Amino acid sequence: MELYRRFNLPISVLQLEIDLMKNPQREVPCIDDDGFLLSESIAILQYLADKYSKTDSIYPKDPQKRALVNHRLAFNLSTYYRYISEYVMAPIFFAYERTPLGLKKVNIGLNVFNTILERQGTKYAAGDQVTIADFALVSATLCLEAIGFGLESYPRVSQWYSNFKKDFPALWAEVEPGMKEIQEFDKNPPDLSALSHPLHPTKK
Repeated sequence: MELYRRFNLPISVLQLEIDLMKNPQREVPCIDDDGFLLSESIAILQYLADKYSKTDSIYPKDPQKRALVNHRLAFNLSTYYRYISEYVMAPIFFAYERTPLGLKKVNIGLNVFNTILERQGTKYAAGDQVTIADFALVSATLCLEAIGFGLESYPRVSQWYSNFKKDFPALWAEVEPGMKEIQEFDKNPPDLSALSHPLHPTKK
């Protein structure tokens, strides 16, 4: 991916491991960086930025600037992506429905993010420079685009999302196929009826 090329990472870092001993959560992503094993996408972003980025612009070392990035990452995990994933992704793969309550949660997350951007008055999620927080938040927002959910009611979020696509076309080119794949899955959900998931109910 462009993210890895940007950090000039060794190819071994790209390997995803599902082996139980290497990745007890059995979820992707998981990296093996020359024997150093790490899962959870946010932890991986932080580690890669700290180890491989040639500048600190995408993950600032200044305590207050970094605190803002960490907050946005935590907000994405606890609220923004959580609500979007529950509304968009879970019904595609498992026996869940898109409900008014789920939609309300998505709008709550969007409203919070829109307010953050409005109060802050910056181009990106944690400042005027793109950071790893934007990578995570864009990955969440593209799920909404995949199901045709418009951002017109959230102008700051809409502008931020457009800015990312325009300013970083190479990065967007890496994630856009994933967005289109979600689009296709939304139209034609995969048959996972043979799957016995330990947590989620399977569609029959």
